[in-house]
Amino acid sequence: MKNSPLISIGILVAALFSLGCSDPANSVPKASASKAQEATPGSSQVGAEYTIRSESTIAFTASKVTQTHQGGFKNFAGKFNVADGKIAGLPEIKIAMPSIWADNEKLTGHLKSPDFFDVKQFPVATFTATAIEPAGAGYKVTGNLDLHGVKKSVSFPAEIHASPEALSVKAEFAINRRDFNINYPGMPNDLIRDNVVLKLDIKATPGPARPEDQIAI
Repeated sequence: MKNSPLISIGILVAALFSLGCSDPANSVPKASASKAQEATPGSSQVGAEYTIRSESTIAFTASKVTQTHQGGFKNFAGKFNVADGKIAGLPEIKIAMPSIWADNEKLTGHLKSPDFFDVKQFPVATFTATAIEPAGAGYKVTGNLDLHGVKKSVSFPAEIHASPEALSVKAEFAINRRDFNINYPGMPNDLIRDNVVLKLDIKATPGPARPEDQIAI
């Protein structure tokens, strides 16, 4: 007896569900976390001051066994000093954690809760660069990431371009959320993966911050 179309479709759906979705972190560099480093005092006041503009984006891709989610942060701020076409000193970026968003409204609320980022207790995350070094065709950025009450050093590759008119920093890499004590496992039959992909597209231009370029908590 031939299988009915409905049975065939059911078998196909079950097979796809069992395979799950692929891990987005497998296609990007992974930034291993280590003990936070002391920043070496540098020439942070040398050169022109560039302000991160609100047109910049900090996005993330997170996944569980059956699904991938997109999200990001709407509010963050920082400045760079640029001299001779290079970043001078050790820039710092602050992220307003309550500005986190995801592609699902319920998930957005859950990410703000104590299960994940606990934004009421930890309203600001900070990345402070400790070294920016040439690496191949780009740069290796190392800095202390203070997230969820845990501070650790992370390194990642980046593309950095500076001109008298603008500075851009682009990077895509993964961090392990458990390194920062974000341990919520998810449902037993749909576990959340530990690695989260971060995608930075930072745009900065000379001059002071506008109201929309400032962090708000």
